[in-house]
Amino acid sequence: MKICIFGAASAHIDKIYIEKVEKLSEELAKRGHSLVFGAGATGLMGAAARGFKRGGGYIHGIIPEFFREEGVEVIYDECDKLTFTKNMSERKQKMEDDCDAFIITPGGIGTFEEFFEVLTLKQLGRHKKAIAIYNIENYYDGLEDFMKTVYERKFINFKCYEMYSYFDDADKLIEYLENYSPDATPWQKLKIGD
Repeated sequence: MKICIFGAASAHIDKIYIEKVEKLSEELAKRGHSLVFGAGATGLMGAAARGFKRGGGYIHGIIPEFFREEGVEVIYDECDKLTFTKNMSERKQKMEDDCDAFIITPGGIGTFEEFFEVLTLKQLGRHKKAIAIYNIENYYDGLEDFMKTVYERKFINFKCYEMYSYFDDADKLIEYLENYSPDATPWQKLKIGD
């Protein structure tokens, strides 16, 4: 399975996040999965790549050309395949198209945007891929509370709330991905009022 991992690019985060993402990624690689990611060498992007490399997995990095030209981010130099895109939108599109499942690790604005984009696309029936949130050190507890509020106030229905799952345990996250079966609910039923 090709797994897209979204996460922080920051090199200044606590090492516990780095260690857990490296360990998760190494285990995924050992199980025969491959990585699709944003090609960054630092933060949790770099951790995912190093873990997959250590586990012997295939790594496809996708990054906008201007990142290289303007030095926006250090690029992970051991990708098996490195794809340069014109912009961020094309980068996300290629990452989404080239994977079979998504893992959302702790991150900032870019990671939030990536999560909500793949969630929105799933709600609109553009894909039926698994979306797993790796809730390291309770990082996403606030997001989970917020999404419950969104559901309780009827901005989304319950089926929409079920389109992704939270995990604080890496083994359970992997088990979820490997045994994932798409919900048969028509996408039209995921919209309020339909």
